[in-house]
Amino acid sequence: MRILGIESSCDETAAAVIEDGHMLLSNVVNSQIDIHAAYGGVVPEVAARSHLEVISPVINKALSDAACTWDDIDAIAVTYAPGLIGSLLIGTLAARTLAIIHHKPLYKIHHVEAHVYANFINQQSDNLSLTLPKSQPVFPLLALIVSGGHSQLVLFQNHGDYQLIGQTQDDAVGEAFDKVAKIIGLPYPGGPAIAKAAELGDPQTFHLPIAKLAGEYNFSFSGLKTAVLRTVQREVGKDFTFPSHELPALVTDELQHNMAASFQYTAIKTLVDKTKKAYDNFQPASVVIAGGVAANQELRRQLRHALPINIEYAPIQLCTDNAAMIATLGYFRTQFDSPADPYDFEVQPSLSMLDAA
Repeated sequence: MRILGIESSCDETAAAVIEDGHMLLSNVVNSQIDIHAAYGGVVPEVAARSHLEVISPVINKALSDAACTWDDIDAIAVTYAPGLIGSLLIGTLAARTLAIIHHKPLYKIHHVEAHVYANFINQQSDNLSLTLPKSQPVFPLLALIVSGGHSQLVLFQNHGDYQLIGQTQDDAVGEAFDKVAKIIGLPYPGGPAIAKAAELGDPQTFHLPIAKLAGEYNFSFSGLKTAVLRTVQREVGKDFTFPSHELPALVTDELQHNMAASFQYTAIKTLVDKTKKAYDNFQPASVVIAGGVAANQELRRQLRHALPINIEYAPIQLCTDNAAMIATLGYFRTQFDSPADPYDFEVQPSLSMLDAA
């Protein structure tokens, strides 16, 4: 069974074809990072306009790369939640139209849940060269989902059967990376920029706090972000009233590198400590990380060191937003879910995984 996946929840326009829930036939992503970098973050109206311009060529290329015609496609899967409403509308309108024209069943996919399914892709066609896991994860499965908008721990008993056991109480970890990058004068997106700067710094330079929370598996990054701000203000000889947007001009390369390393170490340790606690208590058969921050090498290193089981990581190209994960989850949805009505289909910009289950 071949599934065409379409993803447009934020600032990537993507389409991919997956066969039988594990074989990657094509993976096309049109990124808007260069467009939004000038603004220091994603501008929703600009994102939607860019999706509109490229959605059809991206879908056509995904079909072409997979050597597929519409006769070869068995179903369409599209992100309907969560995300920017204008961006979601472009992808879903394209998917609905194509489903009607080509008489294909259409499946609604939750973007955050789909990130987990990047880890189920373990084969690829000869024209692709990703470093994929050797095997698919086994249930019960513990997933650490970390991105610019989400930080949560989810325990899967099976496909479509999961419970949220922990989540951030304020900022998502990816959002914290972006904000700290601004403070120390690094470009958007903050995750890759901080990871690169951290390679030149000492993570033990600044001892930053890890929040103590009532929820055993919950996270908090707001206090860590504030601690970075206050530390940088102090290091450049300013008090707490000094505007954060004026700090980058005063930050030396040494301070930038050491703060990037110290922040990254602490933020990742926060995630890993909670994941280790959940692993010890639930004893899952598999552990995966998912979402944009799953590309972070320090997270991969710390988690591999902390857990007693082997972890196979998805390639970095499938950690950031893509349609291969959408199509993969779409395949499994066809096994136990009914297709959506393309004439009666609404996006859900704020829908949580719990409400989508």
